[in-house]
Amino acid sequence: MTVITTSDEMRRAVGSWHAAGDTVCLVPTMGSIHAGHLALIDAARQAARRVVVSIYVNPTQFAAGEDFASYPRNFQADQQAIDAAGGVDAIYAPQTMYGDNHATSILPAGVAQPMEGASRPHFFTGVATIVFKLFQHVPANCAVFGEKDFQQLAVLRQMVTDLDLPINLIAHPTIREADGLALSSRNHYLSAGQRAIAPILYQTLSTCAGEIRAGGVIDETLDTAKARLLAAGFDKIDYLDLRDAVHLATSTDASADDRLLVAAWLGETRLIDNCAIGGG
Repeated sequence: MTVITTSDEMRRAVGSWHAAGDTVCLVPTMGSIHAGHLALIDAARQAARRVVVSIYVNPTQFAAGEDFASYPRNFQADQQAIDAAGGVDAIYAPQTMYGDNHATSILPAGVAQPMEGASRPHFFTGVATIVFKLFQHVPANCAVFGEKDFQQLAVLRQMVTDLDLPINLIAHPTIREADGLALSSRNHYLSAGQRAIAPILYQTLSTCAGEIRAGGVIDETLDTAKARLLAAGFDKIDYLDLRDAVHLATSTDASADDRLLVAAWLGETRLIDNCAIGGG
């Protein structure tokens, strides 16, 4: 695999592929490659002739006191994991994406405001800015994102639409462990005891979805689900909401496509997940 570290070289590579008539798909990551990322890469291979994986831990989506410094970084292991799964055409691994005098950011509103936007007000500005910059450095035809970060996907779709960006976003279903825990680079922070509790997050979402499908009163069902999580050992719940799948407005009359979205803490580890009322 080719490792590219500068935006100029990356643009030249994509330009040469396009000139040859090849389509290009981008898989943005912050490294710590796991089976969920590999599923995104496989989807990218199905979508385009050429695949680029970006690896960059983006400082602007971490607030003071969050885990930027300790976020897992092992570029060699990431390369080996991608190579063992069939490889890609290029890994884009810039040293930095921000110049010394960087002063411009994307400030998303709308779908970015509730839930994660309320709990981590800096987060989507950092995400939208870095993804916009990646789309400039890697002018791909499409990009693949996982549905585990469902609100993030909605924010990026809004950005692409609002700013008329010439790229197609592909959503991939959440990849889970056998016990239901959504794959995440942050799962390695969990102690053995916390790891035993963590699958209860998705189990509770699934139970809650079934109760709402069966006609349960939404607010009461959500309150019961929160109580279950706290009783199971979760320390704090930032949110557990039912939202429509497109605009992320609060849903008061549930449909199969509506989403339950949750962020909850186990010790110092914050886990997020979601599921559709209709399942998945």
